[in-house]
Amino acid sequence: MTEDATRQRADAKANRARILDVARDAFAATPDASLNSIAKAAGIGPGTLYRHFPTREALVLGVYRHEIDTLVQLAHGLTASHPPLKAFRLWCDRLAQYGRVKHGLTDVLHSAAADPVHAEVYGPMVEAMGHLVSACQGAGEFRSGIEAEDVLLLLAFLWRPRMADTDRGRSDRMLTLVVEGLRAR
Repeated sequence: MTEDATRQRADAKANRARILDVARDAFAATPDASLNSIAKAAGIGPGTLYRHFPTREALVLGVYRHEIDTLVQLAHGLTASHPPLKAFRLWCDRLAQYGRVKHGLTDVLHSAAADPVHAEVYGPMVEAMGHLVSACQGAGEFRSGIEAEDVLLLLAFLWRPRMADTDRGRSDRMLTLVVEGLRAR
């Protein structure tokens, strides 16, 4: 591969990442953000945005995948740099932030086209939760016999738009109840 081709590929990756970051923030602020406003805020032309994401749905699904990938990767990074229980709580805080973003994506994510995407990202989310739960169990913080998928279902309140947007105190209290239910006795 030539140096020019390598540089072009790096530029394309950087553009894609910038588009996803800007789109995430834009959709969190207003679900009907225009693609042109997203391109402008990302500092690129509309043609570049449409090359990466030919439709609004493609962009929304791209943001969704990117957010889930970030959450999955974050689980391992947090347990490497924090005590397990703190890593669990920090990951849950990030999950709540995701809930605010998801609020702007809800209509598209509930479309038929989103079903395969949901199936694609669900397994990695369960694995990430399994990693966090195992770390907490290994540190003696959580009891044994906890299913990662059950914990994700318990934490569903964190990504409910009304909860994530309006009542941070309630989210914290509910997360504390979940953690107390998981604790080793």
